[in-house]
Amino acid sequence: MKHEHLLKSYQLKATPQRIAIIELMFAAGHISIEELFHSIQNKFTSISLATLYKNIHTMMDVSLIREVKIAGQKTKYEIEKEAHAHVMCKCCGELKDIPFNPNTLLQTSMDISNYQAEEVSIVISGVCPECQKK
Repeated sequence: MKHEHLLKSYQLKATPQRIAIIELMFAAGHISIEELFHSIQNKFTSISLATLYKNIHTMMDVSLIREVKIAGQKTKYEIEKEAHAHVMCKCCGELKDIPFNPNTLLQTSMDISNYQAEEVSIVISGVCPECQKK
């Protein structure tokens, strides 16, 4: 029920497909469109990739979800939340949020460059603790 309220708070119709998308995103934390499509087909066998993309873009348009672009990898999606950065393991591909407010970096960049910047996304790559043990 909370996912339905989340959609409605963004003035989006709470369709069964959208509720399922939000549930899967909450469970995964960060998910690619392929992973999302594979998982959602278990519940909605007739859903098309085009319909999934349409719903993703509708939710992005109202800032309910956002893209996490990772160099050399497929884009992941996440539920919009407080400002943060990401750490990604180069070995296993784990992607985690870390507390960090990139808005300071954004403002400093605008002050130095005179650009009208709109967004900053930080992904720090390295090796996670589990992969370091291997």
